Amino acid sequence: MAPVLRVLVVDDSAVVRQGMLMLLKHVPDMVAEVASDPLIARQKMTGHRPDVILLDLEMPRMDGLTFLRELMREDAPVPVVVCSGLAGPGTELAVRALEEGAVEIISKPPLGVGEFLRESRMRFVQSLRDAAKARPRPERYMPPARMEPEPAERPVASLLTVTTDKVVAVGASTGGTDALRQLLRPMPPDCPGIVIVQHMPEQFTLAFARRLNELCRIEVKEAEQGDRVLQGRALIAPGNRHLRVRRTGGHYQVEVLDGKRVSGHKPSVDVLFHSVAHAAGANAVGVLLTGMGEDGADGLLTMKQAGAATIAQDEASSVVFGMPRAAIERGAVDQVLPLTAISEAIRRRARQG
Repeated sequence: MAPVLRVLVVDDSAVVRQGMLMLLKHVPDMVAEVASDPLIARQKMTGHRPDVILLDLEMPRMDGLTFLRELMREDAPVPVVVCSGLAGPGTELAVRALEEGAVEIISKPPLGVGEFLRESRMRFVQSLRDAAKARPRPERYMPPARMEPEPAERPVASLLTVTTDKVVAVGASTGGTDALRQLLRPMPPDCPGIVIVQHMPEQFTLAFARRLNELCRIEVKEAEQGDRVLQGRALIAPGNRHLRVRRTGGHYQVEVLDGKRVSGHKPSVDVLFHSVAHAAGANAVGVLLTGMGEDGADGLLTMKQAGAATIAQDEASSVVFGMPRAAIERGAVDQVLPLTAISEAIRRRARQG
């Protein structure tokens, strides 16, 4: 029998708290407690430490972001899932929470609405289970003043008119937002074109891409139908849409598609990787980062069989080692590397051709 997971819901809305209790009371492997603000949450944590915290960000007395920062500086921080609405400035705040150490964002379900579908409820619960298995490490999350210096501004003469016959395909899930930030920030403006699937709800991918664009020397944007894969550009799959790469003459373009979930996800890393294997073959590099589950493992094997170089993040630097482990067990990986070494490995593989 699976161990019982303790979920602490921290939200100032009584409607949300009651709704979460109703949502989770029929889940046999979970026990939920609620707190109306972080100060009350702290009191409850002294009695029973939760396995995962479901956190609202806008609350009285202490905001969720401040509470999150405190949690992440503990010796053994509790995994935190941010529960946020889909629209407005809350999306930007949720992305900042990911930088501070939250392992995942969950969009608030329509609590009190009878149309909350069984499939959506199951995905919501599974996200909590996955997050509880994460291993947030406090040393990663430093106060802003101690972060590494911002990269230099992009050159005035943009390189985005230059095409590339190299494609770097990256997949990530739980813990991937921080991993992607560390992966992309060292990339120079002449790096190969990058296409990314990060498991994240709809709307949040746009805010995430904008934030990375502020931090990186390359252009980072949410992918749109027909966008070209270019040197110095990273395209992130929109939430709730699949991303594929296709070759048109001497160029690569992306397709943004609706459709069924693949490997349990939309966007799916497998969908992206299979398309890159077909479109680019040996001219591609596949990278699988931290994440729960097996999405991307089959696609990475297809890329390797097509001649692409394949890289997986190692266990020590992964928040969750599920996706890289699945790919390694399938024989899909050429190199297993710590996160800090992957950016240089991508550039070296791209130069080798």
